[in-house]
Amino acid sequence: MIVYHGSYVEVSKPDLSHSRKNVDFGQGFYTTPLYEQAEKWCRKFKDRGKTAIINKYTFDEKAFEQCKVLRFDAYSEEWLDFILNCRRGMDSSEYDIVMGGVANDKVFNTVELFFDGLIDKMEAIKRLKYEKPNFQIAFRTSLVLERYLHFEGSEQL
Repeated sequence: MIVYHGSYVEVSKPDLSHSRKNVDFGQGFYTTPLYEQAEKWCRKFKDRGKTAIINKYTFDEKAFEQCKVLRFDAYSEEWLDFILNCRRGMDSSEYDIVMGGVANDKVFNTVELFFDGLIDKMEAIKRLKYEKPNFQIAFRTSLVLERYLHFEGSEQL
């Protein structure tokens, strides 16, 4: 499988030391199989006057059989609970890889409404079902990065 990572630098050797902790699927190296999504991730760098680079990797799907993987195939109550725990810094799971929808700006607005008690969980899930499909893969352990993710090159936008 080909996956992409949007950045302002070439990332030939991904690691976890540069990743933030309280994001969608916890601390990890985030990629997407959707090139257009990686382009969108790069916009924030271009908007700040930085270089925008899409890094390309081959992901060895044997990892799905050999690692602890959590996959969310849709926005769901389980997905929302996981995101909320990660964003609150309360994730204690030991997944090597977590995959699923991105909590983009519109999604995050829905999550904020839920956090603020302005909508309940069922309303939040209902709103999330109408979001444009997107997908992210968070590699959360060094072992997975070293063994299953292989740098293929990069391009500057």
